[in-house]
Amino acid sequence: MRKLINPIAASLAAALALGAVPAVAAQPADREAELAREVEGRVAGEPVDCIDLHRVRSTRIIDDTAIVYDAGSTVYVNRPRSGAESLDRWDTLLTRMRGTDRLCSIDTVELVDTSTRMMTGLVFLGDFVPYTRPRD
Repeated sequence: MRKLINPIAASLAAALALGAVPAVAAQPADREAELAREVEGRVAGEPVDCIDLHRVRSTRIIDDTAIVYDAGSTVYVNRPRSGAESLDRWDTLLTRMRGTDRLCSIDTVELVDTSTRMMTGLVFLGDFVPYTRPRD
């Protein structure tokens, strides 16, 4: 006697089998390579304690590694003193200003999941390393 396979059970089994395969996480070397691409063609300057947020055009998160602040001719890289493992490119940075338009190495930045709007982490900023294009 032939057994009939329930299509729902077969779909469920396939989904479970696919879910059992671990996702391949980006390796630290991959993240460093991504950061290197962000500053490619630029030269690192002396670290600074603060940056003017009104000059920042955009920010980009490198997972578990750094926050890149694009200020036009200068790109600032911040490797947090603590909380870098919470950095996720899909999160939103929530910066609370304290009466100034400067972001400093003593400040903290909250990470918020864009879909749930729940806090996912807290980052304690480090120094900002400016990267500029060399003058010809």
